[in-house]
Amino acid sequence: MRIVVADCTVEYDGRLTAYLPRAIRLLMVKADGCVAIHSDGGAFKPMNWMNAPNIFNESETQWVVTNPKDETLTITLHKVVSDDSYDFGEDPGLQKDGVEAHLQELLALDPTHLEPDMTLVRREYPTEIGPVDLLCKDASGMTVAVEVKRRGEIDGVEQLTRYLDFLNRKTDLAPVRGIFVGQIIKPQAKTLAADRDILCVEVDYDVLRGIERPQQKLF
Repeated sequence: MRIVVADCTVEYDGRLTAYLPRAIRLLMVKADGCVAIHSDGGAFKPMNWMNAPNIFNESETQWVVTNPKDETLTITLHKVVSDDSYDFGEDPGLQKDGVEAHLQELLALDPTHLEPDMTLVRREYPTEIGPVDLLCKDASGMTVAVEVKRRGEIDGVEQLTRYLDFLNRKTDLAPVRGIFVGQIIKPQAKTLAADRDILCVEVDYDVLRGIERPQQKLF
């Protein structure tokens, strides 16, 4: 990872335009190519970012980051305070908790809980940036990438979006669509998923396990 502290201005041009005026900020460039701009305060999320895959062009005073969607992030460096790189080595990845891992296992056994006639191709299908929880085929034969979370939030949608970018480059799989699965999916995650043509499916853990809930009685 490369970590740069710099006095900079930032311009984004894509689905909308955005501008960050001159200030000292933290710039991160991850090994997968993701670029993120942070301030010293506020939310934990970056002020602006560009996910991989992208093209990173660097000059002495400017970074220009572009992606296949014709979005451009331009970072103008007025003064570099520090510029350091670190080798993090191989990351073992996020270990799923018991419920989340079991959800994935149960859906692998019967993908029709997601859609009728859905069939499993493989669990933990490998990509260059990590494994997709489930790779399936739908009733029409189209490839489907499934990401399973116990609680579905925006970060999970972003993760599935990155997987889809890589999978759709494989001629033997493309086109690939996505399904984001959770016991509960937050409204913001549903909105982002809809914007990216990703289907959201909420599942009941007990139903997947074949447990019938007792009927509630008024008396």
